[in-house]
Amino acid sequence: MEILAALGDIFGAERLIPIKSVQIAGVSFKNIGEAGLEWISEMEGNVAVKSVLNPAGMDLLRWREMGISEEFASRQLAVVEAYRKLGISTDCTCTPYQIHPDMARRGDHLAWSESSAVAYANSVIGARTNREGGPSALAAALVGKTPYYGYHLDENRAPTLGVRVECDLAGSDYGALGHIVGKVVGGGVPLFRLPGRPTQEELKALGAAMAASGSVALFYVEGLISPPADSGENEERMTIEMDEIRDVYRMHSGEGSELVALGCPHCSVPELEAIAGQLRGREVEKELWICTARAIAKSRPDLVESIERSGAKVICDTCMVVSPASERYRKIMVNSGKALNYIPGLCGVMAGFGSTEECLRAATGRD
Repeated sequence: MEILAALGDIFGAERLIPIKSVQIAGVSFKNIGEAGLEWISEMEGNVAVKSVLNPAGMDLLRWREMGISEEFASRQLAVVEAYRKLGISTDCTCTPYQIHPDMARRGDHLAWSESSAVAYANSVIGARTNREGGPSALAAALVGKTPYYGYHLDENRAPTLGVRVECDLAGSDYGALGHIVGKVVGGGVPLFRLPGRPTQEELKALGAAMAASGSVALFYVEGLISPPADSGENEERMTIEMDEIRDVYRMHSGEGSELVALGCPHCSVPELEAIAGQLRGREVEKELWICTARAIAKSRPDLVESIERSGAKVICDTCMVVSPASERYRKIMVNSGKALNYIPGLCGVMAGFGSTEECLRAATGRD
């Protein structure tokens, strides 16, 4: 209550409001360290609403295959156990909506903290959440409420930037678009005018990239995700053409990558199906990780088997961004605008960017 009340005072919230669910960051031992583990372990009680963890720093079962040390593994497992004792689901994923659709529906108030999940919840689902920190999300989970400010309020959900896209996009192009727009809009609310209709996976990639290159927590797509009726015309506008999208690929070549990693945010079933199809009959020549939620992998063992037949690894509970296993490579190739932004700073290695097809060609050495 002290944490939530202090946040409310800082942001001028008039009251606390009940929430439907919580998604908690601050799970990877790489990021929180011993001090974070000690703080979580000292907590007592049980969460008041459904709560799910963000990715940990390793696959909780196959961490040895990732090259994780015994010491790190023991501390990471202790972090997850400390959260479990508080009644929190140990599904370690950045896409909780893919495995728990009841966590968020249109109009629900939430307290989520993973940047890409926040963007998806606000924009695609139509729920309402601020971008919580790990401590504030945990506090909200235990109390079942959050301060009433920010994106919980109608007046803060109006578009601030109109973005007209004058080229057809597909797949990772949406990550490139988000990479560009996030840097311009910062913490604003973009409204896109697109020539096509993006899939849910493409919307996920778009929001994740903008949350990483900027701090976007809410966006709209004309004709698909509508802004409030009384939000008026946004004053600022920008136009995106194909040359700008191509520049993202050109400036971040995947050449020389030692690891290819897909699934940031975690892969959905349709994404696993596409990857399995493209890997059929092929063998990897360099390390290839496909990151997803464990519940997704368990639901489709046929896809996991098909993908791993190529020599690739289906990695659960973690991703290339938050795992120390990434740090032993000099360069990582991804199809994610979010990972493109985070890998250099959080992993200390270079990042290359390409489509899913280009990433898989790089991993298998086949054109």
